[in-house]
Formats: sequence, structure tokens, C-alpha cells
Amino acid sequence: MTRLGAIILTGGASRRMGTDKAVQDWAGLRAVDRVAALARLAGAEQVISAGGDYGLPSVPDPGRYAGPVAGLLTGATALQAQGFEWALVLAVDAPTLRPQDLAPLLIEPRGAAYGGFPLPMVLPLAAIPQDAELDWPLRRLVERAGLTRIGCPADVARRVRGANTPRERQALLGGGA
Repeated sequence: MTRLGAIILTGGASRRMGTDKAVQDWAGLRAVDRVAALARLAGAEQVISAGGDYGLPSVPDPGRYAGPVAGLLTGATALQAQGFEWALVLAVDAPTLRPQDLAPLLIEPRGAAYGGFPLPMVLPLAAIPQDAELDWPLRRLVERAGLTRIGCPADVARRVRGANTPRERQALLGGGA
């Protein structure tokens, strides 16, 4: 793998979480800062947030109701303009991921995602389908890009799934299921 950049899909305010998931406190750090630190530990030279400006280089969503693929495509364009060939794509709602959770994705030469989860993924930017649409589901992009699906160990699945509700957040913080 040559130059690796990272895109953090932020998504903005969440009705289910009651606030913007990117600014939620996770052991003294905002979620976006924890995910950015993880990306750097995984080897990303540049980290971009897609969908919000949180003090990182950022790209805006191309439309008010744009989905995650829109942010991914916008972020990929920005990384390609800087000479990056690969993107580690992460969700801001999975701030408890660890470097060892990402390691299997980083060794697959064609790019990879965990089976059953579209994020995190390691994506060769050249593999992004030319006909990709902003409103595509992430799973369609994974399939069309030809990424390898890797089995997700049960102990990793909860961290990969992240926190989309207060109950999931509490579970990841160690307060129960």
C-alpha cells in the first residue's frame, strides 16, 4: 500500500443520540478526535472529516440530505488531489475501535471491509466506481469497488458497530449491554 489518507464520516447531529455524535465525550476526548488519532496510528498521513468542520481538514457534504457515500466521494476527491491512493474510511460513531481492529483490513491488497459492516473500510481510491452516485448505500459502494469482505470477530463487532443510540454508547463505555 502506498499513500494512505483517512476520511471520517461525521454525519452531524443525531436525533437518536440527542447531539452531534462527533462531539460526544469518550474518555475525555471528542469522538472525532479519538477516531482521527486511530487513523493516524493506522498510518494515515492526512485525516479529513466529511460532513462537518471539527478542527480537522474537512469537506462539506455536497447536499443537505447527502448520505455517507456523498461524504466518502467528496473526501476521496480531496485525498486524490493531494496524491493519496488509498483511504481508510471510518465512522465517527465507532470511537472505541483499536489499531488491532483495523489491522486485518490494512493487509488486504485489494482493499477490505468487514463482512456485515461497510465501515471501517480500506479503499483503493482508483477502485471507486466511476458511476458511483451520492445517494448509494455504503454496501453498494463496497460491492462495486470489489473490496474483500473479511470475517468480523465477535469481540470486534461491537466496536465496529459503534454507538448510534445512548444505550449503545453506554455499552461501549462499559456500562452494560
